Amino acid sequence: MAKSPGKRTTVTLNDPRAIRAIAHEARQQVIDELYSGSVLTATEAAQICGLSPSAMSYHLRALEKWGIVVRDDTSSDGRERPWRAGANNLSIGRGDGASGASMRQAANAVISTFMAGLNNAVDAMLDQEPGAKSATISRGRLYLTDEEATALNHELDELLQRYDTGRTSRHKPVDALPRDQYWLLLPHTSRRDQ
Repeated sequence: MAKSPGKRTTVTLNDPRAIRAIAHEARQQVIDELYSGSVLTATEAAQICGLSPSAMSYHLRALEKWGIVVRDDTSSDGRERPWRAGANNLSIGRGDGASGASMRQAANAVISTFMAGLNNAVDAMLDQEPGAKSATISRGRLYLTDEEATALNHELDELLQRYDTGRTSRHKPVDALPRDQYWLLLPHTSRRDQ
């Protein structure tokens, strides 16, 4: 059953084991593809990541354990069942039961794969890939209460939904190019500004 384009859903990972499950470059690549609306067999996903189909099947089953990906309807020839995203969005949260050390280790593993994708996106922008003229990198500091930070994240989610709802790699305007978007709102670590 394909996910509904009108209803926004999110898989939130709070367990360090689930977070570590996505901290793998090949898994990140297939997650990016599936969460962009693709429905792929293990063989198709393996081709994207440069792995064997059996290795990719292992990775997909590991992601399935946490609801990150799910099996889709059987393919037309019935030989291989495709995979799809478990939701529209994938989010990492803080788990109450996990130790700080295990969450930190899991988060750092995800950040390393996150940064690899960001570096590739910046390289593509610098190489003047199509769409690079509309690319933006910015950084700043905001002074927000917890309530304001929550509201800002909510407003940004609503804004992104205006451009995202119903669009996938298969269903999009003809001239639409894939664009990676990153959003971080993190506490500043310096005591000087407090």
